[in-house]
Amino acid sequence: MPVDFHLSPQERAIRAAAPAFASGPLNQSKETYMKLQHHHERFQANRPVYREAVAGGSLLEAAITVEEMYAVEPSAALTIFGTGLGLTPSNLTGVANWLEKGAPGLATTAEWQGNKWVLNGEKIWATNCAGWDFQGADLQCVVCRSINPTASLSDDPTASIMILLVISADITANDPDAFRVVRHISTAGHTSCSGPHVRYTNLSVPAGNVLCPPGTGAAILSASFDCSAVLVSAMSVGIMRAAFDAALAFAKGDNRRGAVDLLFRKAFADLLSGIKMHTEACRALTWKAANCLENGPGDYDARREWALSAKIFCSDACTKVVMEAINAVGISAYNTDKPFASLLSTAMVLPIFDGGNVGIQRRHMQELMAKPTYDAWASTYGPTSSSS
Repeated sequence: MPVDFHLSPQERAIRAAAPAFASGPLNQSKETYMKLQHHHERFQANRPVYREAVAGGSLLEAAITVEEMYAVEPSAALTIFGTGLGLTPSNLTGVANWLEKGAPGLATTAEWQGNKWVLNGEKIWATNCAGWDFQGADLQCVVCRSINPTASLSDDPTASIMILLVISADITANDPDAFRVVRHISTAGHTSCSGPHVRYTNLSVPAGNVLCPPGTGAAILSASFDCSAVLVSAMSVGIMRAAFDAALAFAKGDNRRGAVDLLFRKAFADLLSGIKMHTEACRALTWKAANCLENGPGDYDARREWALSAKIFCSDACTKVVMEAINAVGISAYNTDKPFASLLSTAMVLPIFDGGNVGIQRRHMQELMAKPTYDAWASTYGPTSSSS
């Protein structure tokens, strides 16, 4: 990407095609699932649009697509993007306390028994993990803790972290109770998504299902959060954009029975211009993070700092921006025929999911800055002479 942010022909093509899918099949999926009462039923109604979705390309291309879809219909969009987030892999919940020395560690465990691994434990909020029929997804990447003696001997908690692949055939080959949905979660936003509470009980998987052996899982998991952090930033931009568009449309259609349009009122104009500036700044940060993570400059630590910064800054800004739009519109924003309540319900989860900003993302930034080799501006200008 050139510094002036001109998109490539491929990126422009994606930018042109994504709105048609968002306003067409994606929005139609919402019209269908909103007729259903329960969230897990709404999730199943998204299956047709899920089959139509096409993914691939660079991280920046993915960010462009995410923004376009989130600006129209976040819930069905997350069901589509959640597969990518789950297979990065990130079938994990909570903060990083399980990596503290002396802590009990990750609750989901894997034990080597004969010629197979045996899974036990529970997960919650793992998007799409139960599949369309709630009998288990076609493929799960399960982050777990090896409880075999060789992994348990180390005082380094990361030495026992591994990632196992669980496919639907594995679940079928086990007892019926080996994989169960304990309960479906109803959420304030993203009301057609599935992130249920699930339980693994002596679920056996073959030896060949090891994606990351003990000792390598934590590093892979951390890197997966870096990529998905950029996409959460793009989700935030999509929500902010939708809030701006809705507030602008309100201003053009309602003067509150005054002598001049709302856009000529300083208070309203100031709020709206602030929303626009935050949205543009967050988009620029998201695009920079996507480009830098894949292309540099700097080493991986320098490049991932942009991803962490983008996720924290954009998702924190998103809730504030939506509230500014609500304050600008006033009491009419509380009407259900306006999108603001739905936008706020969606925005509030962005700082706390996919690696919470306080528990995970800021801690990763803290670790980077604390390193003796930390080079603050390497990801902008390349390594400094003192660190090269």
